[in-house]
Amino acid sequence: MTALIEQDVVVIGGGMVGAAVAAGLAGAGLSVTLVETRLPEPFEAAQPLDVRVSALSVASEKLLEQLGAWAGIPARRCVPYLGLETWELEGFITQFHASQIGASHLGHIVENRVVQLAIWDVFEGLDTLTVKAPARVASYQRVSEAELVGGAIDVHLDSGDCIRARLLVGADGANSQVRSFANIGLTGWDYAQSAMLINIATESEQQDVTWQQFTTQGPRSLLPLPGKHASLVWYDDAGKIAALAKLSNKELAEAIRQQFPSRLAPGFEVLDKGHFKLTRRHAQRYFDPNLVLLGDAAHTINPLAGQGVNLGFKDVAVLVEEIRAAMQKGEPWFGESVLSRYQQKRWRDNQLMMSTMDAFYASFSNDLLPLKLIRNAALKLANINSPIKREVLKYAMGLK
Repeated sequence: MTALIEQDVVVIGGGMVGAAVAAGLAGAGLSVTLVETRLPEPFEAAQPLDVRVSALSVASEKLLEQLGAWAGIPARRCVPYLGLETWELEGFITQFHASQIGASHLGHIVENRVVQLAIWDVFEGLDTLTVKAPARVASYQRVSEAELVGGAIDVHLDSGDCIRARLLVGADGANSQVRSFANIGLTGWDYAQSAMLINIATESEQQDVTWQQFTTQGPRSLLPLPGKHASLVWYDDAGKIAALAKLSNKELAEAIRQQFPSRLAPGFEVLDKGHFKLTRRHAQRYFDPNLVLLGDAAHTINPLAGQGVNLGFKDVAVLVEEIRAAMQKGEPWFGESVLSRYQQKRWRDNQLMMSTMDAFYASFSNDLLPLKLIRNAALKLANINSPIKREVLKYAMGLK
């Protein structure tokens, strides 16, 4: 016999963004069930660094602090970065540093699983949060206004349980089943490029500057990791990346030495690698009656500036804020007016970031000499320490 469980919210997806919104809404006093297909792997200090890392902005750190999750990140491992440098031709560089705005750091580089585990730590102190993991959704079904004023959505799990929620939250990634259930379409395209993530052991101690050199084939980037480690990101034609993925670690290291800028000291060793295709996807809307999308379920972005998870955490912060405000005013917190305000606040910011990354991508992919001279002059001009530069830096940190 199917068990009917009534909850305020069901969150589908327990990754970084899904876990954060579940914790935020449970912290607001709502009854929340989180459904995730697998339990996160426990952390051990001896484990090798994962290739999947994120550059968390200061704004994301603040959200994690509010959720009570931040302490669990440095307790495991992470590294702050103080500087950000971008160039194409030598001598034409833009350098940002935390000291330019009186900040201690620009953000932290953290393994995705460490962020997820730190948020899951918070779950233990939330009495109104239930975790169903490992669990899978068998189907979704709407509950009509005639049956329940304000409507609801029934989530049928493969275990036979049925969870009835006033609000269904889709945080289930780029191939969101929640988005498909709501028949919410997508706009976007594939970039015909892929990115390879490469963890290396370095000769130098922990670095504090992340850098990126643009080439017409795609950027070559370095992100600091704890200790004598770093993460390299190699963007290139999808066929080129597929070929690189077949190389041994020793062969890949030699290819890196030939293709990456000379500031990458040659005495390194490749430890691990992974790759993925670059795509842009934007949901045509972020909500439906009793349903809302966040993070990659709503938008995927060119990872050029590492802003994907930061945009997702901004989604979480705004949604939780809007729902809390509605609860305080006695407004139906799951109603379309509340979800519409969330969409209005997040749509423009997400669209702006996506379009900005596309503009960079298109500009630096063009090898025409006049355009190359213009963009390099722009990079050198942008390096002047001005109020505009400081405002750009604050935006990158999520403070604008």
